[in-house]
This record gives sequence, structure tokens and C-alpha cells, in this order.
Amino acid sequence: MRVWYFSEMAYHPAWDEGLSRGSMRVVLPSKNFDPQVGHGLLNRYLDEFALCDEVGLDIMVNEHHSTATCLTVSVSMALAILARETKRARLLSLGTPIANRPDPVRVAEEMAWLDVLSGGRLEMGLVKGAPYEIAPANSNPANLMRRYWEAHDLILKAMSTTDGPFNWEGEFFHYRNVNIWPRPLQQPTPPVWMTGLSADTGRAAAERGHVIGTLLSGAVAKPMFDAYRKRAQELGWTAGPDRFAYAAVVGVGDTREEGYRRADLAAGYVRTAPVVLEPFTNPPGYNSVGANVAMLKAGPKRGGFVLDRDGKPLDHRTATVEQFMASDTVFAGTPDDVFNQIRDFNDRIGGFGHLLFFGQGGFLDHNDTVANITLFAREVLPRLRELSPAPARTATAAVG
Repeated sequence: MRVWYFSEMAYHPAWDEGLSRGSMRVVLPSKNFDPQVGHGLLNRYLDEFALCDEVGLDIMVNEHHSTATCLTVSVSMALAILARETKRARLLSLGTPIANRPDPVRVAEEMAWLDVLSGGRLEMGLVKGAPYEIAPANSNPANLMRRYWEAHDLILKAMSTTDGPFNWEGEFFHYRNVNIWPRPLQQPTPPVWMTGLSADTGRAAAERGHVIGTLLSGAVAKPMFDAYRKRAQELGWTAGPDRFAYAAVVGVGDTREEGYRRADLAAGYVRTAPVVLEPFTNPPGYNSVGANVAMLKAGPKRGGFVLDRDGKPLDHRTATVEQFMASDTVFAGTPDDVFNQIRDFNDRIGGFGHLLFFGQGGFLDHNDTVANITLFAREVLPRLRELSPAPARTATAAVG
């Protein structure tokens, strides 16, 4: 099992204001951001990512917009820094919301450039984007998935075409001459990842062989992973654990109490990130009819995305660490506790090869974050590597 350290580089000093307004995203005025405080936080977070390279963890970054929950406004910018500051870690962009981007060819160029700069260490996430990204991007939710798949296909064609310009005339994008420089080091493209919450997305990812990831709810992960496995079998191949990724908050300590305390502080992100005004949580057309029917049957989620093991919504704003652990949103305790929880979860969902280690949720300070990363890497990571052996990505690829 590979482990990817993940931080959204949150600006937690504004969280109280966001909670009081009822929305952490879209409408929270930027006057609540102090640039000097932000300067310190961004550099601190980058130092923590660099530590991961030293202790043997891989690295994941994502991006969000108009929010106090995430200061990473561009995966390309963050990974450009990390590509120079790190030497060994695989660098996962999970990812770029390509349906909201006006220029997919520019995305292809940036990803290829990062792959070359990093020596072939890039893993490329092409994601739909969260519903509350629609308003900042001024996107049309009704055609978002058609736009997503066209952008997806154009990006992969741009990265893998090496014999001169090609023309692209699609529904949303039009180019007379696509011919990106540089081309990626990993040929034909870096490994591609998607994220999702539904069986439909699992099947779509299986049809393309992409890695599929989901977050913070085991009740969502299992049916999506099962759908992927079934579709892969229908297509004549077997999906191994390396096709599946799961994100969870992790708090590890020398004592169980210390691990729980760290997890509780990191889980502050789970309690705040879904706090969004209702008009931005499900724009008309963003979800399929089937997904909307399922949400209506499940009842109100109180703004959250966390389900317990029975598929019932958990009140993320008031949930304790123990409740989050019962929903597989959090793994916490001593190194033995954390390993055993991940192993048991791995068995229950049929195996997964990538743990996205959410180790910094806002109020966990630098010293605790460093201790959390270091203890996990020393005491838990070696055992996880034996749990779901998967084909290792390599830092070299044929270029000729």
C-alpha cells in the first residue's frame, strides 16, 4: 500500500467567521484573510510536505477556490515547488477540475512540464470538481460531465500525440493546432486518477483503467470500488488494489489519547469544510437524476458528506472522534491501533492500494503535525506496504 500525505493548506483563522455566516465557501469575504498570516501558513505547509519526502511518504495536493478551507488555488503551482524541493516522493495532483478550466491544452502542458521537472514522478488527477466550485468558475452544471469527458480526452490526446499538430473540433473546445511542448517523461501519459462517489463513476473509471479515489466515508467507497471491479471483469481484466484510493483523517500518537487528540484537531476540517450555503451544494444539473433520488431517499445530510457504516448521514459538525472512526472517516490511536483499523477497513472493502493520509486539518499545529507524520512513517507505513502489495510506480519512463 502506498501512502500519500494530504493537506488542503487550510486558513483556519477564518473558520469561526465562516461558521457564523453559514458558509466556508463562495461568499466568505477575503477581508477575513490576513496575507501575513497566510504567508506563514503556506510556508509551514510546504515544509511539512517536504518532510514527507524525507520520511518516505508520497505527496498529494488538490485545489479549491473562494474558500477558507483550502489555500491551494492551483495544483500546478504547488507541485512546481514540491517537484524541486523533493527527490523521491511521487507527486499526486488530485486534482485539476478540468470541466471548470477554459483551456484543457494548457492543463496538458502544465502536467507534462511537471512530469519532466520531477523526473517522471507525477500522478495526474483529472477531476470533475465539487459542486461549490461551479459558482466561482461560472460553469454550467447541466453540461459539466459532457464538458469533463471532452476535456479529459483532449488532455490525454495532447500529451500522447508526438508526431505534430492535430486539430480538435468538439462540443466545447476548438483548436486548430495542438502540439504541446514539452511532452511528458512518462509515456504516453503519467498515471491518471479520478475521484468519485457513485457506482457510475466506478464503472467509468474501470472502462479507462484509471485509479479511482474517494474520501471520508467507507459506505461510499465500497459500492464504488465493487462497481469498478465488476466492470473490469466484464471487460476481461482484474482490478487489483492499486486501482483504488481512500482518503481518511489519521491521528497517531505514542499513546491512544495522544493519537485521538491529534485526530480530533485534524478532523476540524471535516466539521467545517462541508459548511456551505444550500444553493451551492447541489446546483441544478450537477448530479444525475439517480444521484438526486438517492440523496432524497437518504434524507437530509445537514450539509455533510459523511455516512456511517449503515449508509446513514453523520452530523459532521458535532461528531466525536469515536463517531468518525465508526464511519471509517478517521483512523486514530497508537501505531498499532491505526494499522489495525486500516487493515480491518481494507478487508471490509475488498482491498485498496492507496491511503490518502489527511494529517493536517487546520488546528493541528506544526509540532503536532511533524510528530504525526514522523511517527506514522516510522511505525505504520512499513506494515502498510506489506498489506496490499501493488505495482510500484517508477521515476523513469521511456522517452524515445
